[in-house]
Amino acid sequence: MPQSFLRAARYFRDAVPFRIVPAIITTLVLVVLLLMPTPEGLKPDAWALVAIFLTTIVAIILKVMPIGVMALMAVMIVALSQVTADSSKEAIADALASYANPLIWLIVVSVLISRGLKKTGLGHRIGLYFISLLGKSTVGIGYGLAVCELILAPFTPSNTARGGGIVHPIMRSIAGAFDSDPEKKTEGKVGTYLALVNYHANPITSAMFVTATAPNPLVVDYVAKVTNQSFHLSWGTWALAMLLPGLVCLLLMPLAIYLLSPPEIRKTPDAVTYAHQELKKMGALSPKERVMVGTFAMLLVLWADVPAMIFGRGFSMDPTVVAMLGLFVLLITGTISWDDVLSEKSAWDTLIWFGSLVMLAGELNKAGVITWFSKGLQGSIEASGMAWPMAAAVLVLVFLFSHYFFASTTAHISAMMLAFLTVGAHLVPAAYLIPFLLMMVAASSIMMTLTHYATGTSPIIFGSGYVTMGKWWSVGLVMALMHLLVFATVGLAWWKVLGHW
Repeated sequence: MPQSFLRAARYFRDAVPFRIVPAIITTLVLVVLLLMPTPEGLKPDAWALVAIFLTTIVAIILKVMPIGVMALMAVMIVALSQVTADSSKEAIADALASYANPLIWLIVVSVLISRGLKKTGLGHRIGLYFISLLGKSTVGIGYGLAVCELILAPFTPSNTARGGGIVHPIMRSIAGAFDSDPEKKTEGKVGTYLALVNYHANPITSAMFVTATAPNPLVVDYVAKVTNQSFHLSWGTWALAMLLPGLVCLLLMPLAIYLLSPPEIRKTPDAVTYAHQELKKMGALSPKERVMVGTFAMLLVLWADVPAMIFGRGFSMDPTVVAMLGLFVLLITGTISWDDVLSEKSAWDTLIWFGSLVMLAGELNKAGVITWFSKGLQGSIEASGMAWPMAAAVLVLVFLFSHYFFASTTAHISAMMLAFLTVGAHLVPAAYLIPFLLMMVAASSIMMTLTHYATGTSPIIFGSGYVTMGKWWSVGLVMALMHLLVFATVGLAWWKVLGHW
């Protein structure tokens, strides 16, 4: 074999940034999917989109290259293949359209705002304060984060703003106080555990209140439609129905994650004393810390829609507009600089990869893939002749786990939930319809646990680097199953007590 070929092979092996074996596997997945016959009811371009989406997910899971590169690959393939349009100009416009999505910019700006907590020292102060209250054990701090989520949930319609913009910076500050930092390869001390608790409290609290996440009012509307307005989930009805199972999930979740991803530092007997000493050294709030406190107070009031409650809906503000306002306040007061914004790599990395996945999920919906899937499921259930309890369970499970194909709860609920509720209303006896509907309501938030792109909160916390993708997906699956079990047992019993069936 010529030496020049061997040198070229060695260079290729050392220089090419992708992992060759995972790249080959991913390529084979794409080829096999494209060679398969187009399923009946789908157009060839729609099936090609499915192949591109699944291949992108496989490439991300196998870590062929950094997730942002795989996302750009998906954008490029959509544009080159022209599966969404008749020209490359229109196809690239479709491929890039999601980067104007307000949700994506809410995520990016929330990450940028959180930088101010670190720069001003306020984040460190908040972390020390939590340690002083609950710092005798890592699991105690985890419960503190969960309680923080629960307190904020009724007043924060954006779960991304709550979990990613408010609680996550606090979590990072606490991890930093224990010198647990992904950049130092010390995330396992407490950071991985706390990041997982930070995230998994978010879906639970989102399920507990109508006002805890954006698509919940849409869920209320769908439930009313399939029952011909006979069952309406008011704010109080929803909160009471989800109260007991939600609290049980919040009680179990930090302990379950403690078993699934145990922190290296478990007992911290001297942490409380240390925190009190450090807080004393820090003294009073600095001017920049006061600006951060004021900015967060403003964000919380506006994200909670307080002006609209007082003065009317004309004073309601979109969560992304509120986040932009908060960032602008920090910039014009000198609390953070434009260089800080430019250097926040995790925010811009998230913009690229999350925007790509949102695009793919949206195009799948536009191409009719989701409608085709829902109708096929309905036909299969009806043809199988299975008993209604099994049919109801299948509907809940398929609806929840189909969220692997979505990068937005709002998109998923808009595309599929009404169809699934309608099928359930035909199959489930009237006496048991409400508990089925409440299980579907719970599933619409539980599904957020599954992936690192499941909802706006997930890319913020995943992007901070404390949790590997494998850990995220495995813990997410266990959490989804655990929450389903709680709602199917404690929830059903509680709804019986409340007279819902």
